[in-house]
Amino acid sequence: MSKLLSPVQIAKLSLKNRVVMSPMCQYAVQAEDGLLTPFHFAHYLTRAMGQVGLIITESTAVTPEGRITNNDLGLWNDQQADRLHDLITQLHQLGAKAGVQLNHAGRKAADAKTPVGPSDQRYDDSYKQPHPLTVDEIHTIVDEFQAAAKRATKAGVDVIEIHGAHGYLIDQFLSPALNQRHDPYSGSLQDRYRLLHEVVDAIRREFHGSLWVRLSLTDYMPAGQQTSLSEWQRVAQWLQRDDVDLIDASTGGLFPKKPDFPVHDGYQTRFATALKQAVDIPVATVGLLDNPGLAEYILQNRQADLIVEGRALLRNPNWVATADIALHDHQLERDTFNHSYYRGMAEH
Repeated sequence: MSKLLSPVQIAKLSLKNRVVMSPMCQYAVQAEDGLLTPFHFAHYLTRAMGQVGLIITESTAVTPEGRITNNDLGLWNDQQADRLHDLITQLHQLGAKAGVQLNHAGRKAADAKTPVGPSDQRYDDSYKQPHPLTVDEIHTIVDEFQAAAKRATKAGVDVIEIHGAHGYLIDQFLSPALNQRHDPYSGSLQDRYRLLHEVVDAIRREFHGSLWVRLSLTDYMPAGQQTSLSEWQRVAQWLQRDDVDLIDASTGGLFPKKPDFPVHDGYQTRFATALKQAVDIPVATVGLLDNPGLAEYILQNRQADLIVEGRALLRNPNWVATADIALHDHQLERDTFNHSYYRGMAEH
């Protein structure tokens, strides 16, 4: 039987397979109130019916000013938490584990009246100039992450993922190019890590489930203008020390730049593998992993521990069944998959 579709105990989780639905913004909150809508319920529950092992909801802001856009989800009030609880309950009823990705967009908060960041550099000319955060304002944001984690815990999530990637606030503080402060949150790598450390610590006061962090392991910039891979390995070691259970390895987003290396199936997995060489905790990989055979190869060769699927699940909510057929497992046919759906996928 394949590793991809086998049950596994990983990062404090019992998962029925190693397929994870990546957090993907849908920009579907038309009321701009941060609340899950009927669209979101259909969107996520459909993937649970498709037997995805773990579903992580899209970027969920810890404060209104921290949304990527005003059409994003939020977790800054109890009404949002109640709606999340309803979704988590239904995901569990369909056999999926559930997570939420907590985020603050920082200078990439496109609709914020005044975005914030470690310094005053804007993302590009179409974005507003950010206000450099004071130390007291940083402490407030840490408190907002903690409050959101408390709500997520009450909602029953299995996983909280801290969004430390793709150019959002935590990623901005980690960057030597963007973080031009002159206080304890800037300077050395350890000082640039301080905000992430404080967020992890604050969340751990409220949440004892599986805590993940997503990182962007290259910004497609020349050496010396970005955090090096060896420095990211050190960050990963600090995260392991700080009781993080898994690192979700991605790339890019800090600057409006495309990869400076060939993009191919599995092109980001080498970064996950580099982290695995430095830590004992699991590492997940993402990026053009539509091919089930490639996903299985990555797992069998211990290049990563979980496969995070994004666009593949947008194109095909039944991607797990596609993988089951491609890998000749017949696990879903025998056991967990709805047989009527499976008949629609299987060859005749």
